[in-house]
Amino acid sequence: MRVAIAGAGAVGRSIALELVESDHRVMLIERELNHIDPNSVPEAEWVHADACELSSLEDAGIEGCDVVIAATGDDKVNLVVSLLAKTEFGVRRVVARVNDPRNEWLFGENWGVDVAVSTPRLLAALVEEAVAVGDLVRLLTLRQGQANLVEVTLPEDTPLSGRPVRVLELPTDSALVTILRGGRVIVPQPDDSLEGGDELLFVATTAVEEDIRAALM
Repeated sequence: MRVAIAGAGAVGRSIALELVESDHRVMLIERELNHIDPNSVPEAEWVHADACELSSLEDAGIEGCDVVIAATGDDKVNLVVSLLAKTEFGVRRVVARVNDPRNEWLFGENWGVDVAVSTPRLLAALVEEAVAVGDLVRLLTLRQGQANLVEVTLPEDTPLSGRPVRVLELPTDSALVTILRGGRVIVPQPDDSLEGGDELLFVATTAVEEDIRAALM
């Protein structure tokens, strides 16, 4: 894919390094001259420009990108970049960094954002996931909030231990996608048995999350 990243700070450069290692073509757009450091990601194309300006994005060839990532440390900038990429250039996939969780509600389709990544919220969720047993933890929001990736760790004394996956009476608009057990990743089949300590990953709408919890308890 051809990927444009607005913001060449520590976060933007780290994303760029990961993408070029996967053989994607990456363009870094940075407004601050002192952040321009081609040696840090030599495989990337570097552009000194303001990603909030329509003409700058046009000159950079944003319309030819498959993905635009708004990765600056300013939520206002990330929203403007996302909106321009989606509405003016028709970029298929727009990912935006959320710096302040209080602004997370803005990062949706109205501003051209397909996927919003809130680092503070993600870190908090991972902490909860590491210590919570029996509680449902939301790890990631998908499709502008239409669905979530949620995790539940079964207690060691769960009444579901030894019972097959097919006995779970899951609500509509939810799916069990993975079971993590020790070092294994299990794609669940109807006859696979559940065990205490299993980490169950579901994709579900927000409305049915409590129904998932009830089905497991």
